[in-house]
Amino acid sequence: MSEEVSKNLSESLFTNHKQAKETSALTQYMPTSQTFLEQKREEDGYKWYRNLRRMQWSWQGLDPIEIEAVLAKIAASKHSRTHDDWLDTVMGYHSGNWTYEWIKLGMLHQQRSAKLKGEEAADEMFNASLCFSIAGYPHLKNDNLATQAQVLASSAYTEASNKTKYIIKRIEVPYQRKSIVAHLHLTSTEKPQPVVMVSAGLDSLQTDMWNLFRNYLAEKNIAMLTVDMPSIGHNTHWNLTEDTSCLHQAVLNELRSIPWVDHHKVGLIGFRFGGNAMVRLSFMEQDKIKACVSLGAPIHDVLSSPAKLKKMPQMYLDVLASRIGKNTVDISSLSGQLMAWSLKVQGILGSRKTRVPILAMSLENDPISPHSDNQLVALFSDYGKAKRISSKTITQGYEQSLDLAIKWLEEELIR
Repeated sequence: MSEEVSKNLSESLFTNHKQAKETSALTQYMPTSQTFLEQKREEDGYKWYRNLRRMQWSWQGLDPIEIEAVLAKIAASKHSRTHDDWLDTVMGYHSGNWTYEWIKLGMLHQQRSAKLKGEEAADEMFNASLCFSIAGYPHLKNDNLATQAQVLASSAYTEASNKTKYIIKRIEVPYQRKSIVAHLHLTSTEKPQPVVMVSAGLDSLQTDMWNLFRNYLAEKNIAMLTVDMPSIGHNTHWNLTEDTSCLHQAVLNELRSIPWVDHHKVGLIGFRFGGNAMVRLSFMEQDKIKACVSLGAPIHDVLSSPAKLKKMPQMYLDVLASRIGKNTVDISSLSGQLMAWSLKVQGILGSRKTRVPILAMSLENDPISPHSDNQLVALFSDYGKAKRISSKTITQGYEQSLDLAIKWLEEELIR
């Protein structure tokens, strides 16, 4: 995509959305829940609606200085906000608006890419795709600006795929009269490679996972297959139900017909809610999976505790409501409904073990994924292991946990 075409695409995509409804105002709550959230906003004193994932974004490839520059522009904006206390709620598509500023950074990376060659050009284009994805974060369903940002993320990813020395193939798996879109990343097509199916959480797109392939899996000649969770990205047609692994299961069963992967050597990695889906899949399809890693996954604790759910920032509640397909939210009934997502309540963790060795990890003091959740998973997995990552910084924690994850998978896949 030339710089000019890209500029035109972004201008045409966003022209009708100058006054689009701002993200934090999209989810409708019942009056009692609304009052609860207003009190919570005052008590929490958070300055941002979104959970700022600086460490994750820099680990995924962005320059921390550029991230801070974007956040500073948003924070300094004089334009009106939906909530004065939340800096990232600037209304309208113009300077200071979350989507606008991240799109701008993405276009800067596109311009840099156009001046470079080979892997450097590809890396800049993957970074552009990541910026466009962050522009849509947390990807609520009826967020028009986020939907347009995702179109840009997807087309930048396709373009980056054409520039890199690695092979990236778009795979479509038929499911319920529609198609699940996955991306297969390979170092070569000469012989079938072991493959790891990767899924992120409920607020990340599959295109955010590039660095995991380039920096970790490619070195071991392990292929990476990315699949969105139900209700987000390419899989927005399906709401999230307690069968969190249904789409991944359909993709897993299709692997035998994909010539570039060895369907006898399949591993799984799930981040956050993707971890819930991958652990679940390790019980449902234990004959087809060699090893599984879950990172920071909600397995039981937070899903079965209405009190803990109510402590979550509003962004997470909005995301959950959006994924389930709720139009008007009553927080109490939402927390009741989430019980069904607990793998313990479903009886998956509690009856019999899976033969799949699962490594369940989270950072110390993670409210979403306490050590007790990971111990529960390890208990019902043959050779399973729970690991608490204690680290001075989250970045070190990230790297440490991914090193462990790849080692765990490699031992099972490359024997």
